[in-house]
Formats: sequence, structure tokens, C-alpha cells
Amino acid sequence: MSTGDIKSQSNRCISDRFFNQPISLHLIASPDGTIQQVNQYWEKAFGYTPKALMGRAFFDLVHPDDVEASRAALNKVVQSKTTVCFINRYQHKNGQYRVLAWSAFAEGPGQTLYANATDITKQQQAEQSLIESNTHIGGKYNQLQSLIKTIPDLVWLKDTAGVYQVCNRSFEKFFGAKAEDIIGKTDYDFVNKELADSYKIHDLAVIKHKKPSIYEERITFADDGHIELLESTKTPMFDTEGKVIGTLGVGHNITQRKEAERNLALAANVFSHSREGIFITDPKGNIVSTNDAFSFISGYSKEEALGKKTKFLQSKQQPPERYKTMWQTLIEKDHWSGEVWNQHKNGTPYAIILTLSTIRDEADNVINYVGLFTDITTMKEHQEQLEYIAHHDLLTNLPSRILLTDRLNQAMAQCLRHQQSLAVVFLDLDYFKEVNDRYGHDAGDKLLIALAKRLKKVLREGDTLARIGGDEFVAVLTNIDNSQNCTPMLERLLQVAATPVLINDVEVKVSASLGVTLYPQDNVDADQLMRHADQAMYIAKQQGKNRYHWFDLLKEDAFKLRQKNLKRLYAALENNELELYYQPKVNMKTGEIVGTEALIRWQDPEYGLLLPSEFLAIIEDHPLNTIIGKWVMDTALTQISAWQTMGLDIPISINISAQQIQQSNFIECLTEKLTAHPLVAPHNLELEILETSALNDMLRVPETIQACLKLGVHFSLDDFGTGYSSLTYLKRLPVNMIKIDRSFVCGMLENSDDKAIVEGVVGLAKAFQREVIAEGVESTAHGSALLKMGCELAQGFWIAKPMPAIDFPEWAANWQPDKAWRLIKT
Repeated sequence: MSTGDIKSQSNRCISDRFFNQPISLHLIASPDGTIQQVNQYWEKAFGYTPKALMGRAFFDLVHPDDVEASRAALNKVVQSKTTVCFINRYQHKNGQYRVLAWSAFAEGPGQTLYANATDITKQQQAEQSLIESNTHIGGKYNQLQSLIKTIPDLVWLKDTAGVYQVCNRSFEKFFGAKAEDIIGKTDYDFVNKELADSYKIHDLAVIKHKKPSIYEERITFADDGHIELLESTKTPMFDTEGKVIGTLGVGHNITQRKEAERNLALAANVFSHSREGIFITDPKGNIVSTNDAFSFISGYSKEEALGKKTKFLQSKQQPPERYKTMWQTLIEKDHWSGEVWNQHKNGTPYAIILTLSTIRDEADNVINYVGLFTDITTMKEHQEQLEYIAHHDLLTNLPSRILLTDRLNQAMAQCLRHQQSLAVVFLDLDYFKEVNDRYGHDAGDKLLIALAKRLKKVLREGDTLARIGGDEFVAVLTNIDNSQNCTPMLERLLQVAATPVLINDVEVKVSASLGVTLYPQDNVDADQLMRHADQAMYIAKQQGKNRYHWFDLLKEDAFKLRQKNLKRLYAALENNELELYYQPKVNMKTGEIVGTEALIRWQDPEYGLLLPSEFLAIIEDHPLNTIIGKWVMDTALTQISAWQTMGLDIPISINISAQQIQQSNFIECLTEKLTAHPLVAPHNLELEILETSALNDMLRVPETIQACLKLGVHFSLDDFGTGYSSLTYLKRLPVNMIKIDRSFVCGMLENSDDKAIVEGVVGLAKAFQREVIAEGVESTAHGSALLKMGCELAQGFWIAKPMPAIDFPEWAANWQPDKAWRLIKT
């Protein structure tokens, strides 16, 4: 295959239009005529393989009589830089000569010659036969007619006046007219005057000089405007006396050939001027051609590369298996594309994006491999810089959070494989803000740089120190057996951080607070480990700074459990799993039902019915406490309304937490709930508040209670006595009722102190004109003792256990006080 074909292939790298068009023979030669490349059709036409012709002189095969004219034609190509046509005889491998019509042009550095040839031997033989057989114009012999008809090219005879005497079928087909319509006419009858004039000039020149000439003629067809190119060989015809009696014309349609030449020229131009490196190999991988960009990128000239395998370009930066896999894929799939590291002639490695393609002939045989590559070394270097910036802190050159996370994940995986531990240390500088404020941010930056270097020196090989922002650093300490094993390292980090640093002739001193957690004891992911170490660091700061603090796994487990239960409680409220049970309040002497206390229950799908003590502690000091408190209030008011429709006028008391009553909008919320239940009288809702809760805010709580009383809502002080309240506190709390805590009531029969407290509370209630009720009545004796002390109101298991709302009406209808209680005089 010729370089001309190769350039067409490289254009196919870009386009392979020209490759497999067997319209002509292609040849590329150096300016001195040395053959560099030919296409595969030479072997079929002349018996020489492309390899056998490469390196031979073009003129070695030219007939000796035609060498001078051929050499002059090629010199004209180089000097004029135009396409030149000429004819010569070229030698077949069997020794015979064949007549070739050549079209050649020069392109690129050094003016490389590109030539196309068409074998016109048969046409020349036909012309000679016509000349020898025709003794006069118009002689119509069967032999001539048969010969003319069989010639595939256009054939015609004209007399000296330009009148057509003979034409063949190819001529008829080309011009779309029959012979009888052509013979006897001139070109002026068929084409425009300008074209007919040019034909006449050509014919007269042949007649005048009495020798053949070749012309290229551009023919525009009037029917559709399309253009065809005709290469005509015009030969003078002589009579027996040697007088010119006409011209014999043989025309060959060269439209496709000219298109191929243009493609060839374009391909050659692309090949030569492409900024992508291009190399072409034979089927065995030997380089047969390269372009200028190849030399510019690789450093190797075309001469140095020709004949070598591409292996000489390989770099040691990637294993040989990479190249082996690349070529194996190319063989199997006919293409490969990817990133490759090669080595420049000067030994410098460079990166390229390489695309390899397989070129096959019509029989599907591999004839060439084409490689295109672009130097991406600068892009790779820029990419590496961007990656470094993304993974490192630009001030200290320490790893950033991204790289830290990656290394921490790798270290965690290694810990699990080798059954080891690692420590994550979160380090925050103490008083760093003061340094910035006093000495400026430039001094602060210098301090960070100096401390980063010192801290890094303390660590061992395999440990990682990263800056994750501001004055915060994280260290990952590997191969740790236990927390005690880590202590010396933590103390060294504290010591280094607290060592003064000389900045701008000023001694600057800070310290550090460290938070530490151990993996896999703290069995969470990398991000959570850093958060845990961060939490521990804040505790170290709260404890006085310049110290380290270990993350508390037990507290964290408790926190996680609380978060889990809070989530479950939110779901319980959403799914209507919460319910109110009701424990009656009665007058033990008269049997009157004076009210009922609403007690919350949780009908958990997993654990069954849960009492308040099993879940209310979870929501202490949490917003959910207030949310559930509002639900209880709304549910109780709804129940009062429902019982009223049944004929039961039963007040309900609900427990109010300190958090809820101290909300700034508590009164507003209460008013809103009462308004939403207009049939419920406000005095049927009683709010119970723990004594200890009320005493926590003696300024605000009394005002809130007073506002509730103005709305008509009753208020009671629950668990009285447990807060060791003073008489002043009791005086300032405007509650309607005092409830004696069940712990004192249950123990008063056996414990004189408990009995004294109960008697004292009853006495205080009477003194301050407050109603009093006792909870925890669990026997006849408890009720009797209370009645004797003057306390008639009570609740407890002996009276009734807390019950669902649906059971309350039946209990109320059947309730009777203990007979023993009726006999006691108060």
C-alpha cells in the first residue's frame, strides 16, 4: 500500500473514503523519485508487492525511451506545484511494458510526490489497430466496428473539419445520443460554443503537430447541470501518403479519479498538518509512516521511526501487560482507545490519549493499523495539581477532610483485618482567636504552619494529621492496643501545642483541647468517629482546656437509646397508640365522686401497655413533652364532653409539667383548647402541678396559676411535701387543692414520721383554706386513718385502679364507699 493510501487512511482516521476504491494505482515518492509507498492494486496490475516496490527508484521501471519525458514531467510537478498529466511505459514484473496515464502533484514538507496512474494499454492498442486498419476516413469495416464497440472508453473519429465519422457505444452512453444522431455533425451541435471552441483548438493542435496529446476536459450536462471530467487522448490519423486526414479520440471518464486525487490531497494535508500525532504500521506492527506531529510529540524523526515496532515508544511508568492488553483488544475488536504513558526520545515520560484502528482490504485482511494520539501531559499535571488542592490544605500542606476520610476508612478496614485499634483525635487550639485579633491573621497563619509541622513530627509513620478548617486538626493514630497505650501520644500533642512559637519577633503561646475516641470499641463509621471525637473535645474545653477527654460510649449509648425512644414516641402519637386511663377521686365519707385523674398510657405494639414511669422520663426537657401535654389536655376536654352527653358530670384533672406551664403561650394555648370545647365548663378541668416544678420559678408560676383561675380552671399542687416547701411558698401559690403524696400515705400506718407529715399537710390545708386530697389509699385502714385526721377526699387502688374511659361509667354506677368509713365521725 502506498503512502497516498496511508494518507487517505489517516484522513479516515478522520475518513477512509478513498481506501478501497480500485479506480487507479497510487504511488508516493520522494522528490528524487524514490518510491515510499504504493497501494495494493500494484501487485494485481504489475505483479510487484508493495513491499517489493518500496525504496526503488520510480524511473527504474520506466521504458528507457520515456525516462527523459517522465523526469521532466515530475520536475514540473515539484517546481510549479500544480497537477501534471503525462504518459509513459512502465515495466511489469514479467518484463513486458504497459502504458500508464499519470496524474501527479506535490504536497507537504520536502514536496513529497503523490501520483495516480491509469492503465491505458488496451486503449493505445485499439488506437494503433484503428490507425493501421483505416486507409480512409469513413471506411466501415466489420473488424473496426467490432473493435470500437468493445472498448469501454469513449472512442470517436473526426475528419480535419471536426465532423464526426465514427463513435462507439460508450460515447453514445456518455453523451446520451445515438450514433446516427452524432455522425456527420460537429461539437457545435452538441455543446456550448465555448466548450466546442476548446475542442476545435485541441483537434487543430493535434493535426498541426502530427502527434498525440492528452487533454482534460470539463463537461457540464445541460439536463441536470452535473459535471463530468474527461481525459482525452487525441491521435492524428494519416492516409497512405502520410497526410493527416483526421483525429482519433479515446476518452476516459476521470471524475472519480479526480475526486480521489482531491481526497488524497486533503488527506495528505490533514496527515501533514494535523496536531494529533499519527503513525501507521503494517500488519506486523512495523511503523510505515508518521506525520510531523508524531515527531514533535515523541521526539523521534520519521526516519528514526520507520521500520520499528511501537514498543520503542513505551514508558516504564506502566507495566508491559498494559501494552499487551491494548494490542490484544485491537486484534479482537479492531479498535482500542485509552490513556497511555509513553517515553520521549530524551527519556521524559509523557501521557497521551491514544486511539488505534484496524484497516482491512476488500477481502477483510488486515493491511494496516493506524494510531492517533494527543499529548495530555500538561492536562495530567494540571489534574494532579487540582487533586492535590482538593485533598490538601493549602496553608499547611496537611491532608484535608476528603483525604483524611479516605485514609481513616483504609485504617479502619486494616484494624478489622489485623484485630487492632485506632484512635481519632480531634484537636482544637485554645485562644487562637485572640492571636488573630491581637496580632493579625498573617500571624495566625504562621502560627498554624509552625504548629502543623511540630504536631506532625510528634506522630509516628503510618499516623495521619489533617487540618479540617480554621484551628481544627484531626489525627488518626494507628496500631493502638488500648486507651492507656495512647496516653503518651496525647500528652506529647498537648505539650507541643502549648510550646511558644516565635512570630515576627513576638513569642505567641496557645494550648489545645483534645477529644479522643477509639475504634472499633466506638463501632461507627468514619464521619461519626470524627463527630464523637469533636464532642469529646468540647467537653475538654468546658473542663478547663489544655487537656484531653475520651468520648463516653455509655453516655452515647444512652443518648442513642433516648433518640430511638423519642422517635418511637413521635410515631406513637401519630398512630394513636397513646391513651388516657382514669383513676376516680371520691369523698370517702359521703361516697360522692368528686372527679378523676387522667393518667397517660402507651399501648405499644411491641411491648404492650406501658405506664408513665416507663416512658415519660424520655421526654423530660424535650419539646415532645409539651406536644404530648397539649394532646392530654385536648383528649381530657373531649372526654369530659363525651361523659356529659351520657349524664356524667365528672371533672378531670391532668398533670402539667414544669416545661409546659412555663411556656410563654401556655395561657393562650389553654384558652384555645377551652374555646374548642364550648360545652365543657372550665371548672371541670383541673390542672395538677408538681410542688417541685412550681417552686423552680416562684415569680412566673404564681402568675400563670392566677391566670388559669380567672379562666375558671382549678389548680392543685401535686405530691405536696416532697419539695420541703416553706409556708411562704404555700402562701404565694394560689392553688385550689393540695394533694398529699402517696409515699407518705402508704407509710403512715407503720411510720410515725410519715403520719406526722400527713397530719401536718392536712392542718396546713385547713389553715390556708385549701382543699386537701390524699393519694395512695390502698386499704380500709388507710382511709379510716385519713378520715380521722380530717381528710375526706382520696384516691387509690382500694377505691379504684386507673381504668379506660369506656369502663368508667359502669364503675361510677356501682361505686360504694367502704362501710367502715361511714361509721367514723369527723
